[in-house]
Amino acid sequence: MLTLAALALAAACSPGEGDGPYLEFLGGGFVFNYRLAEADYGFVVKRLRRIPEGTIIEARLEDPAGGEPFVIRETASWDRLEYVFRSPPVRGVRAGRDYRVEVRLLEPGGRLLATYARTFRSDVDQEVLPERAPVVGPGHQPAPR
Repeated sequence: MLTLAALALAAACSPGEGDGPYLEFLGGGFVFNYRLAEADYGFVVKRLRRIPEGTIIEARLEDPAGGEPFVIRETASWDRLEYVFRSPPVRGVRAGRDYRVEVRLLEPGGRLLATYARTFRSDVDQEVLPERAPVVGPGHQPAPR
């Protein structure tokens, strides 16, 4: 009897089938790393229901410097509940401006299954970072001049 109750509870807590969205944004934003003199941004999405095996989760992150968006792809797996997407180092981040990200689910055949979008905003300009890293190495030695 206890085993049956445990199985019912596990089934209720795990993402299942349904008609709702496949994913939801959990959080994200910009990271300014003063030590490395770099900025990047990203986000986390959570799976709300089963995604067909082999589906590609494609994240498109706007490039603050302009140009083509950064594209990052991961293959959905039945045992993963969260996916983290992070841009490479970026330039040109401005305070108060919205930067768009989009997540697309592509079935193995390439057919678009779903699209989700959101914007992220920085509170500060990238100009708060130094031109180059002020320290190098794990011991925080001053950078060579």
